[in-house]
Amino acid sequence: MTNRILPTSTKIFWGIGQIGEGVKNSAFNSFLLFYYNQILGVSATYISIALAVAVLCDAISDPLAGSVSDRHNSRWGRRHPFMAASALPMAITLFLLFFPPSGMSELFYTGWVMFFAIAVRTFLTLYHIPHLALGAEMASDYSDRSVLFSYGLFFGAVGGFGFYFVVLTLVFPPQPDLPNGMYNGDGYPIMALSAGLIAFFAIMLCVWGTRKEIPNLTAAVAAKVPLSPNRVFNELKVAFSSPSYRSIFLGLMLGTVVLAVEGAFTPFMGIHFWELETNQLRWIPVAVLIGLPVGSILAAFLTRVLDKKWCLIVPAAITIINGNVLIVLRLFELLPPNGDWLILPLLINQSFIAAVIAPVVFITINSMFADIADELELATGERQEGIIYSARAFAGKAANAIGTMFGGVALDLISFPKNAPPGTVDAEVIFNLGLVQGPVTSFFTLAGLALYLGYKLTRERHLEITIELARRKAVQA
Repeated sequence: MTNRILPTSTKIFWGIGQIGEGVKNSAFNSFLLFYYNQILGVSATYISIALAVAVLCDAISDPLAGSVSDRHNSRWGRRHPFMAASALPMAITLFLLFFPPSGMSELFYTGWVMFFAIAVRTFLTLYHIPHLALGAEMASDYSDRSVLFSYGLFFGAVGGFGFYFVVLTLVFPPQPDLPNGMYNGDGYPIMALSAGLIAFFAIMLCVWGTRKEIPNLTAAVAAKVPLSPNRVFNELKVAFSSPSYRSIFLGLMLGTVVLAVEGAFTPFMGIHFWELETNQLRWIPVAVLIGLPVGSILAAFLTRVLDKKWCLIVPAAITIINGNVLIVLRLFELLPPNGDWLILPLLINQSFIAAVIAPVVFITINSMFADIADELELATGERQEGIIYSARAFAGKAANAIGTMFGGVALDLISFPKNAPPGTVDAEVIFNLGLVQGPVTSFFTLAGLALYLGYKLTRERHLEITIELARRKAVQA
């Protein structure tokens, strides 16, 4: 049996939609904590707790968006209306998050972050869950799913890392009166406005470009019970009945915790641990953008020749090693001192390797969830991509919040000072910063590798499932 292969144009437009999430993640992960802590002088713990509370709201919005879009029927399909409705409010609230009134108290700024972070995340959910579900719904072939998700990862990374490079170059360049360009507080509203506009146009272009696939999609099955917390809970219970789903869900959570800590620490590590200026830091995302196409091609190749479980575990192990090598060497003083010409090329090379490996990991994970949707359809007779990806998205967001909170609390625990110019932070604090960023957080990712061993869907088993699903549809027709 041969499944339909999606046209390249559809994959491109679907992938473009990830640019919106990419720039939002860049704003949140690379600038938000630094802005409120180093520019406005708010406790890192306060901000991280506010962001964690915002993610708790995702526990409601994520499965709700998944369940509603699974059951929605319109001439625009199940997913597209929600995706289109999310674009403008997400752009507006993202801008306001970085445009608080001046001269307010720590408590006020904490509440401001909490309110607008909740708003941004809720509107992102309205887009993100249907978008992921749409990808799994459009691509039914075992390998073509990995190819589709490679487009998403590529465009998302181009959006996130490309945005980071442009912002550091144009908005936060080094200035004579500032120790580092990122200490220019006036640049953050400009950054956020740019991020909001880019996200808006990317989402709308995705909606427009994938509309031609609507006639090929499966119509929603009417819900047997009205929308309620109990219905959503029962749908989630079905998803978690799969051992494969549980293993990937929990492993993804642990891995995302580490990524969130790294994201929260990124400006602190670059500016204080490695003592780089913004005109040097901006070249690191360029290395990522060069490596990503290589990684996307590698991911598409590996998922054709290997079972997805090993396409996930082996690259994830390499990622852990790559992320720790330079930090550990610096902690043991086995690298040249900061300021040496060799430091930046080493960091660029490390980022390039990470960029080659990362697509294999994340494309494989998204493709695995799509295969699990087929497994559950065989068991229940219903397509539930929305619910499946809502739990997956919440795992990522919850872990991101935990990681961000961990990063914020850790900054306060190691006594990292507020409004600290480069070169003024105590050496012991800098050492502890690297210790947390490197070896400490790696315990989480190592535990995730063990969980991934629980994934059971082989290529042969998935083929059996798709053949049986096709037979059922032929009988019903």
